[in-house]
Amino acid sequence: MPIPSLLRGPARLMLAAPLLLAGCGHALPDIPGFAAPTWRADRYACAGRRAALLPPLLAARPRLYEARADDVTALLGPPDEEELMANTEKAYHYYLRPGPQCGPRRPRSAGPRLSLHFGPLGTVTEVQADPLP
Repeated sequence: MPIPSLLRGPARLMLAAPLLLAGCGHALPDIPGFAAPTWRADRYACAGRRAALLPPLLAARPRLYEARADDVTALLGPPDEEELMANTEKAYHYYLRPGPQCGPRRPRSAGPRLSLHFGPLGTVTEVQADPLP
């Protein structure tokens, strides 16, 4: 039996679905004025450098929408906290100022943070930043 005859109806759609989903989202370009290596090196904002880097990042907020989680991690580093939600949604949180999260065992802090929410397709759907004091 020739291979094309096996790929009829629902079987063809099931094989095409991963290809369609792989095309969702986009890579993040360089953001002018944003020093990504400095942001990534300041884990949990304990060195106090992230707050100064926030304005150019927020100015480029439209570029962050629809970005894939892997691309966000490549730009900002692993999140300080990851929150898993219903329907395969998640949020990445990055602290902006030093606080209790810099202590032993890294306790959760109510300090200001940048939050990126990802929808079921694994792309950014919302970008929020707490006001800085």
